[in-house]
Amino acid sequence: MRRTWRFVPLGLLAGLAAEVAVFVLVGEAIGFASAVLVVFAVSLVGLLLLRREGMRAWRGFRASVESHQPPGRQLTDGLVGLAGALLLAVPGLVSGVVGVALLVPPLRRLAGAGVQRATERRVSSMVAGDLFGPRRVRVYRGATPPTEPGPPRPGVDPAAAIEGEIVEPGR
Repeated sequence: MRRTWRFVPLGLLAGLAAEVAVFVLVGEAIGFASAVLVVFAVSLVGLLLLRREGMRAWRGFRASVESHQPPGRQLTDGLVGLAGALLLAVPGLVSGVVGVALLVPPLRRLAGAGVQRATERRVSSMVAGDLFGPRRVRVYRGATPPTEPGPPRPGVDPAAAIEGEIVEPGR
């Protein structure tokens, strides 16, 4: 985890350079004043959507908790929507395009699935089950499928381990 954090400043710098380059190109194409108006209009739309997406995320979370359903899917959908609206609210054309992309339903579901997978990798199985509900596990008897290369994990007896795979619902 710490290894990835060291690239955040470099990523922010690259994002800032991309924003400036795109703004200059758009400014040359449509004029500086028009480019500034476009950036402000996109930011205003982002601010309006930020409130709407925040309320939508909160209502979805509350509805899932009240119906005793795991709130994970509503949480990830809400977080992706909030991220999209926040990227729209941040002044910039590149961030605005990425923000709009995160608000398009198919891309939003795809990003939500990525957030869910990343969350499941970082939290314990019990917490992931509480967030996203039970997962079906397929257990193989007899010949086991090939395992990951490398040394066995410490504290795990390979003879006592049960081989299996996570099967997502609907697949």
